[in-house]
Amino acid sequence: MARHAGRNGRIYLGVANSAALASPLPFQASWSINQATDKEEVTAFGDTNKVYVAGLPDSNGDFGGFLDDATSQTFIAAIDGQPRNFYLYPDTTLFPNNWYWFGTVIADASSDGSVGGPVNFKSTWSAASAVLRYTPLGLNT
Repeated sequence: MARHAGRNGRIYLGVANSAALASPLPFQASWSINQATDKEEVTAFGDTNKVYVAGLPDSNGDFGGFLDDATSQTFIAAIDGQPRNFYLYPDTTLFPNNWYWFGTVIADASSDGSVGGPVNFKSTWSAASAVLRYTPLGLNT
């Protein structure tokens, strides 16, 4: 296992609905991905502590950076609510052994700015299909 610097990450998002190819988002500077499974409580009389069973898995996250007025793919995605193809590469320098997450997502968009800083952009997303991790050894390894 190697450690990775975040500076070589890359986010791809479809320009149109999930039939469209994903293209790189410009000027991105941060990302996060959260993958968790619902836990359903099934504690019964006589159990010595709470007991849970696994429910459905979830994937969501965000990415952000600096507003680019030359592209509006995330704003269009936020307005039309259609799922988009999505790829998140934590480190693009590993070609051909890249590992990444992929799937279709529904994205929201927001911007902010101030007198003393740049105009920032942030998109939060939620899974619209399975979001899987690919490694050169195969899926979810």
